[in-house]
Order: sequence, then structure tokens, then C-alpha cells
Amino acid sequence: MQKLSIEQPTSSLPVEDRYRVLIDSITDYAVYLLDANGIVGSWSPGAQKSMGYSAVEIIGQHFSVFYRHGDRASGLPERALKTAAVEGRFEAEGWRVRKDGTEYWTHVVIDPVRGADGSVVGFAKITRDLTERQSAQQALKSSEEQFRILVQSVADYAIYMLDPKGFVTSWNLGAERIKGYKADEILGEHFSRFYLEADRKAGLPKESLAIAAKEGRFEREAWRLRKDGTTFLAHVIIDAIRNDSGELIGFAKITRDVTERSKAQKELEQTREQLFQIQKLEAIGQLTGGVAHDFNNLLMVIQSSLSMIRRRLSNDPKLVSLLDNALHAAERGSSLTQRMLAFARRQELDQQTVSVPELVRGMTDMLERAIGPSIPVLTQFPLSLPSVVTDPNQLESVLLNLAVNARDAMPSGGPLVISAEAEELDVFNPHRLKAGRYVRFSVKDVGQGMDAETLARATEPFFTTKGVGKGTGLGLAMAQGFAEQSGGRLVVHSQLGAGTTVEIWLPAAMASQPQVEKAQTPPPDTSNRHAISILAVDDDPLVLMNTVAMLEDLGHAVLEASSGTRALEILKGEAKLDLLITDHAMPGMTGAELIELARAERPHLPAILATGYAELPSDSQTTATRLAKPFFDDDLEKAMDIALRR
Repeated sequence: MQKLSIEQPTSSLPVEDRYRVLIDSITDYAVYLLDANGIVGSWSPGAQKSMGYSAVEIIGQHFSVFYRHGDRASGLPERALKTAAVEGRFEAEGWRVRKDGTEYWTHVVIDPVRGADGSVVGFAKITRDLTERQSAQQALKSSEEQFRILVQSVADYAIYMLDPKGFVTSWNLGAERIKGYKADEILGEHFSRFYLEADRKAGLPKESLAIAAKEGRFEREAWRLRKDGTTFLAHVIIDAIRNDSGELIGFAKITRDVTERSKAQKELEQTREQLFQIQKLEAIGQLTGGVAHDFNNLLMVIQSSLSMIRRRLSNDPKLVSLLDNALHAAERGSSLTQRMLAFARRQELDQQTVSVPELVRGMTDMLERAIGPSIPVLTQFPLSLPSVVTDPNQLESVLLNLAVNARDAMPSGGPLVISAEAEELDVFNPHRLKAGRYVRFSVKDVGQGMDAETLARATEPFFTTKGVGKGTGLGLAMAQGFAEQSGGRLVVHSQLGAGTTVEIWLPAAMASQPQVEKAQTPPPDTSNRHAISILAVDDDPLVLMNTVAMLEDLGHAVLEASSGTRALEILKGEAKLDLLITDHAMPGMTGAELIELARAERPHLPAILATGYAELPSDSQTTATRLAKPFFDDDLEKAMDIALRR
């Protein structure tokens, strides 16, 4: 064979040699000839590169050497040649084997070579190594399959595809779980069926796709429908999907059921709001309690001073009338401070075992006078109702206040129902009360009721819907403070136009607790009382001065001290002392601590502890006689009588 020179121009070569130069220049394809029986007759550099055989090694070999053993056994090489001969071409992709035994993925084309008479004299075979492309395709297919499995397995999100018009084209497990439809029920259906009827009529499905198509993304939270007709709050994302040329080919839609999350968020916000309200009311309560305590002291000074002036005054009708008006105003102020103290849960409670039906029956006349003839009072009590542990006087005051509120809510009249029932509460009760037995004491009217906003503020101090001068706004606040100080709770139920029911939950008395009858305190016996020596202690100089004046008016010798420390100094230097009267809330040393130290020196010294509110700690062991502020001559005499007889 004539050797060709590289420098020799191809245009000067014979046609056959030109083709040979062309074939030898192709290295990415294996181009070679087979005879009619499949024996390799030529071999190109590209074939040697792809399959590893040199021309000397492979020419004369049957081309089936490139096939896998199983393909050879099944006659695949022969079928390929037969197909090329019969159909004029054979084309396929498959695995082939190199000289070193490695396999590669190839694209094969076999064309028949025919003689002048049209008979097949051989085959032209072109093979291309597509292993890298096949590996990439396999990796892509594997990745797509893994992604498909991932999407199908997600149960907490509905992930599905829509075509450009909004019809569902895919459906995952999460979509089935959240929306209730199986794939065969929803594929091909329009996604608008998940929307509420009003939203569909408003065109929201079409609008959401339009926004996604224009902006690339649509995101919102809204209510959606399940297959069974129930609704859920959904967080929806719709992404537009476009091909390489930017054409919109559909939408990817992700929906998550956030109903529980939204509910939990609302509950958290409500809890925060309740905590804020509790903190606000606690702050108001502390402020109110402190103001009321100090105001009580001032009222005591005013009332006691006016009383002493009244006794000393000549019978001038005009002056007497003015003094009586001043005393009446001071008494109203004292009543207001008691309500403020009740709200602040700092009032003095005289806890007793009380029968609710008997207490109500005992004040029927008072209630009827307070609310008038147009409002009949109906009582509903079971035959067997446990007694409660509370202060009967305070409970009477609360009941009277609730009755007056009910009267004001029923300007056209109507029944007022007072009832009570025994209730057993566990630790998970909605009123946050200790587990145990309670009596639910209710006052119900059929008046105008309250809307939700008014109801939410009903127990706030100084909040009232009555006109100016017709209410202090402390009635329900006082009732709430009283109930909580008694170990119970106040609950108000009301709807606009449907009346109001106020419930006071009070702890039931244990069966072993004897009922304490409400006894009248006998007036003090002063017929044989002689003047005694008394030490009066109070850090408020005005209160101390009036206390001393009242005691001196009663004919007693009085020593005074403005602090516990000063009182102890007097006790050490005073040989004879018959009675100690001390305020409790004093800086440096409380009245209870003073009595304890005084009795360490004089064990049998009678003592009276004056308190502006229920301020003694729960672990206080003092046995001193209690005297509630504001107190007056009669209160002071009664307390002295009790203390001196102990």
C-alpha cells in the first residue's frame, strides 16, 4: 500500500485515499468495516481508542468479541447484522466490552454495504462511547427518582404540580393526608376546589396563579377546604415553573396545615394578655391597697375628731347639722376605702362557717328594700348544701352590691335569682382553684347584659358603665377581691341582651367544722371599770393623737410612742402598765413583733393590735386582740373589754 505523507495536500489524493484520511482523523467514533459474516476487515484510530485493540489484534476477528457474554449467547450480534441487511440499518444503544474487560455504554449504527448486484458484501459500523452521558443520565434519573420518593414521602406538606391553567398534575402523600383526596380522585381536577365558596366567587384562585406567573411566587395564609368539607388554615406557596426559553409550563404548589400553630399562637397571645392583665391588676391592687390604708388612717382621724367635737358641742342646730353631714361624708369615704381594700384583698376577714341559704334568708328584707318591688327575688337552694368558710358580713355586702347592680341592669323590672350548688373540682379545673369541694353561689338577672368588650373589663377597678356619680366601679372588683381572699373565685357570664350571671366560688366547710352562729357582741361592761395605764403606739402622729384623745376621753392614763423601739424603752422604764395598743404596719418593727418582745418581758400584758387591713403574715402566732381600722370609741371599748378579760 502506498504510504501517504501528512504534508501531501488531500486534494491531490485519489478519492479512496481521501476517505481513508478522513476516517483516520476521526478519534471520537470507532469506524470500521465488517465482511458479510461479521469479521472485522478494517480498523480506525477511533476504534482503537474506544475499544483498546490495535488493528493487528482485531482485524480478522468476529465483531461479537465486543459484546457481553450473555448478549453473544442470545445471538444479539447476528440479529444486529440481520436487521441491518433486511431493514437497511441497525441502530441501538447498549453495553459493550473493551479489550481490558471494562464495559462502556455505546451508540451503535450498522449499515449494509452492497455490491453492484445489490447483494450484501459487508457492513459499515460506527460506534460512539456514550458512557459519560449515560452515567450523567443515570445520575439524573436516580436523582429525579430520589426527589420523587422524597416528595411523595413528605406527610406534613401538600406538594403537588399544576399545569398553566391550574389543573392538578401530581399529588403527594402529604396532600392526601391534609386535603383528604387520593391521587386518582384529584389528578386532572382544578385546584380551585380547595378554596371556600366565597373565595372562588371572588376569583382568588385565578388571582393567585396570575400573581405567581407575574412575580414568580405567591404566598399567603388563608382558610381552605378538605374533601370532607371541614376547613383548615393553610400556609400556601405557589411558584411559577418555566422552561429554558422562559415559557410558563406550570406551577409548583406547597400547602401546610397551620391550624394548630395558629391556635397555639393565639393561646400564647391570650396567655400573655392575661398575664399582662394580672400584672396590671396586681400593680393597681398594691397601689389601691396602700392608698386605702393611708386614707383609712386619715378618715379615722377625721371621724374620731368630729365625733369628739360633736359630743362637746353645744346644742346649736346649724353646727350640729354641719357636723353630721361631715360625719356622713367621712362614713361614705370609709365605705369606699373598704371596697378598695376588698379589691386589693387586704380587708380584714372574720372567717366563719356560714350557711348560705340562712344568710340569704336573713337579709331578704334588706334586699327587697334595696331593689324595689318591681324585681322579685327568687332563691334556689338544694335541700343538702354544705356550708362555706367566709366572712358573713363581707358576703352580705357583696350580695347586696350584686343585687343593686342587677336592679340597675333591669330598669323595666324582672326576676333576680339567687342560687347555690355544691361542686367538686379537680386540679385541672378552668378556674385555677385548688382541688376540692366548693359552693357555687350565683346571682342572675335578665337585664341588658354586657358585650364581650365590657365583660372583659367588668372586674377592673373604677370601670363602670353607669353615669357619673352613680357608681364607683369597685363593686365587682370588691367582689372579686373578697372571693379570692376567701380562697375562691369570681366568674361573670354575660351576653348582650341575655342578662348576667355572677358566680362566687367559695370553699365548702369540712364536715367536721362546726357552724358558727352569727352572735351579737355584747356591749362592754364599763360600770365597774376604773382608770388604767395604757401605752399607745402608732407611727402616724395624727392617728396617735386621736387614739390618745379617745382613751383620755374614756378616763384612762395614756403613754404614747411613735415607734416600736421607743415603746420598748417606755416598757422598760414604766413600772405599772395595764394595756398595750399598737398599730401593726410600722417601719423598723411591726406591731406583732413589738407585742412578742413586750411579752417576753411581761408575759401577761394585755395587747390590742390595730390593723388597717389584713396585713398579718399567715404564719403570725400573735394572740393579741385585733382591732380593725378605722376604729371609734365603741370599737375601742369593745376591743379593750375583750383584751382585759383574756
